[in-house]
Amino acid sequence: MAAARPLCGDQPMMILSGDPPRSRVLTLVLVLIILALAATPFLFPGAKALNVAAKICVFAALVASYDLLLGYTGSVSFAHTMFYGIGSYAIAIALYGMGPNWAAVATGIVVGLPLAALLALAIGLFSLRVAAIFFAMITLAVASAFQVLASQLSWLTGGEDGRSFQLPELLRPGTVLVSKSLFGFEINGRILTFYLVLAISALMILALLRVVNSPFGRVLQAIRENRFRAEALGFRTVFHLTYANCLAALVAASAGILNALWLRYAGPDTSLSFSIMLDILLMVVIGGMGTIYGAIIGATIFILAQNYLQSLMGVASTAASEAGLPLLPGLLHPDRWLLWLGLLFIASVYFFPTGVVGRLRKAGGDKSAGASH
Repeated sequence: MAAARPLCGDQPMMILSGDPPRSRVLTLVLVLIILALAATPFLFPGAKALNVAAKICVFAALVASYDLLLGYTGSVSFAHTMFYGIGSYAIAIALYGMGPNWAAVATGIVVGLPLAALLALAIGLFSLRVAAIFFAMITLAVASAFQVLASQLSWLTGGEDGRSFQLPELLRPGTVLVSKSLFGFEINGRILTFYLVLAISALMILALLRVVNSPFGRVLQAIRENRFRAEALGFRTVFHLTYANCLAALVAASAGILNALWLRYAGPDTSLSFSIMLDILLMVVIGGMGTIYGAIIGATIFILAQNYLQSLMGVASTAASEAGLPLLPGLLHPDRWLLWLGLLFIASVYFFPTGVVGRLRKAGGDKSAGASH
């Protein structure tokens, strides 16, 4: 199938990733999100805005790695939070045990990433030969066992309390890199950590875009569409699926490392909770499966709604009450924010069945986007 001709505004994205957004509106949305994230420390002062921006960066990379599995191979895995947790715990245990130094950071990376890859390799070799539903159940069982193990090994992981740790001095909030008197704003170790998270997340997403648009990525899509036909053409499907599983695990573990560095903590609720897996699934569906770009949009929409919808509903409820409108103040009460969050996601799936990216590409004339999975 011939590649779609890139639009003028897509050229920077194409040079970096080999896969342009193929829609001017989508390109604009992505550029605005990236610029807003990059400018967050200066445009939106306060700890909450910076925390939300860092979480968007981490989850964009995490969701993109899961989209490599779900969107490009059709494999439903419930072990993704396990790899995410391995990265988080590896860096946390290293910094907790060895102290806040760069040797501990390197140790956490050297231990965490290969461990995640080896586990992904073992899961892939032993379970990717079976039907999709059995692969999903096997990954769920392995992830549940790992979560129990992490809770039981309290001498190593801290149990239910997790592990808190300090960062190297350069990344600490008290380390001032650029004084406020120089440019009118201060750049400290916390802001440096944020840009480290942003840069590494962006590089991982670009790397995944390269992967899915390589010959290897085309084989993955062929396996997704018809595994038996791909095997008949001579492709070693188990090898390709296992390799994709390992790549996704490496990116997920890297995202876990970034999340732990940002939070200065790793624990069951922030690293291994099954609710994180459900959030990842929602972000993939909202953004659009099999797009990678959808990970950025899905993570942005979900995390912004998760953090600011309740506050916006409080303002709307107060305004409706002051206007004397019946029923609305109660319906818009902040305590009901989860109900409205669920309704928003149902509406997004109904009106955007191929995700936001698929809809924008279709509106931009790319008929190939939004293929059914």
